[in-house]
Amino acid sequence: MPPLISVLVPFKNTEAFISDCLDSILKQSYSNWEAVFIDDGSDDTSFTIVENYSKNDVRIKVYKNNGNGIIDALKTAYSYASGSYITRMDSDDIMTPIRLETMVTNLEKHGKQHLAVGQVKYFRADGLSDGFARYEQWLNKLTVEGKNYSEIYKECVIPSPCWMLHREDFDSCNGFNSDIYPEDYDLAFRFYKAGYTCIPCSDVLLHWRDYSTRTSRTHEHYAENSFLDLKVKYFLELNYDTSRPLAIWGAGHKGKTLAKILLKQNIPFHWICDNPKKIGKHIYDQELFNFDFLAELKNPQSIVTVANHEAQKEITSYFETKNMESMIDYFFFC
Repeated sequence: MPPLISVLVPFKNTEAFISDCLDSILKQSYSNWEAVFIDDGSDDTSFTIVENYSKNDVRIKVYKNNGNGIIDALKTAYSYASGSYITRMDSDDIMTPIRLETMVTNLEKHGKQHLAVGQVKYFRADGLSDGFARYEQWLNKLTVEGKNYSEIYKECVIPSPCWMLHREDFDSCNGFNSDIYPEDYDLAFRFYKAGYTCIPCSDVLLHWRDYSTRTSRTHEHYAENSFLDLKVKYFLELNYDTSRPLAIWGAGHKGKTLAKILLKQNIPFHWICDNPKKIGKHIYDQELFNFDFLAELKNPQSIVTVANHEAQKEITSYFETKNMESMIDYFFFC
């Protein structure tokens, strides 16, 4: 008997999309799965739709959330899970038919301490924005080589509805028991902290739906400041070397927000930029220096908050001329 996969699916008011999600699970080439759906307080027909599917296929199970919100819904789902492998799915997305088979095959081949990921394809009824198209391209470029962690401080590098791992590994990194938002990015950092190796994948395993009212666009837990707080938390825990001087590169909105977070935590830093209008000025009583001030610091670490892609290329080239390495000497936070 092939191993059982538990697919955990929280949902709230997704009646327009949830049948597509259910159908995509039913069409999987791998058949030994259970899909645990958790209703997080829907006031539409979502629950009834899933309940009707469950009457026709015992592998589909549906329950009410034991608490409130996405984290409680995920905890509730896991409490009902029996599988040897754990994966999450969003109720408004669509699995490709080979998703479960591809992921479980990769995990069976590579063993524990590995994380199965897959390529994603965004779709939207009225067309994708350039931002989502760039995110998809960036994410898939990392995934095809299994180098997702190499840019983990930029954005969430593990798509929440497109990962799978051994149950024991999931438990070892505390599963859904963290109460930190955004919960998917926090989990990605815990995979990184645990040292789970991402298995390269060149197949599209998820069609990721975008629309104006999805939670990641509207809820306060997914605001930019929440992401930055999370990045700083894990940077200080996992990558910050207190024996080395720390520099912030960039004094735009994100650079200023980062500076405030570090000042609040009494983390010393130097502030550099390449904006002539800001060099020599003081922000939050911190003087801004020209970027070449970095050469005066002894073995520094740098957090880069410059968002412009061309500027990022120039900054990367600068670091390379100084023989500085990504994720050791410098970290892009956007």
